[in-house]
Amino acid sequence: MQGVRRRVLYVALYELIAIVVATFGLAVLTGQSAAHSGVASVAASVIAVVWNLLFNWAFERWEARQAVRGRTVWRRMAHAVGFEGGLVFTLVPLFAWWFGVTLWQAFVMDLALIVFFLVYTFVFNWGFDRVFGLPASAQPAAA
Repeated sequence: MQGVRRRVLYVALYELIAIVVATFGLAVLTGQSAAHSGVASVAASVIAVVWNLLFNWAFERWEARQAVRGRTVWRRMAHAVGFEGGLVFTLVPLFAWWFGVTLWQAFVMDLALIVFFLVYTFVFNWGFDRVFGLPASAQPAAA
């Protein structure tokens, strides 16, 4: 599976799982209701979807120009760290505002989610590629 279909399926599956996990994680971390935390999770998901599309487009353009093809553990880790790092700059202020805490408190609160999402992103990408195959940008060049 390649192109737009691959991206849409990837984003839909990734975000659906993320919304459910983040809603309950934020409810536990903040002591607020799942409904209140769910609004923040959905907002974070919308932000993440836009970032996901932009980041993966840029990553695959970079990846296609690399001499070595495939997705090594190091390349997958760079992908996960880059993606999650970009979200921190947007989500921490959102969480601080929504939950009524300082930026520092939101960052500390977000640490558990950051660690979860680093692992989740890595595992999800690996599993997605195993089920649906590598994107064209990561496939070995034809001989």
